[in-house]
Amino acid sequence: MVLILKSNKDIKKLKELLAERQHKKKFDARKFCGVLKVNEDALTIQQRLRDEWN
Repeated sequence: MVLILKSNKDIKKLKELLAERQHKKKFDARKFCGVLKVNEDALTIQQRLRDEWN
């Protein structure tokens, strides 16, 4: 994220705006951990998928 601050803005107001911006919910990848069940080794799957590109 890039934030451009102009010198004529009130610092207090800018801090309030930044505080509001930081409250967005982030993606929680941990809830998907272990969801995909596979019977094959992960490295074997990865190599097979990479071979499909060639």
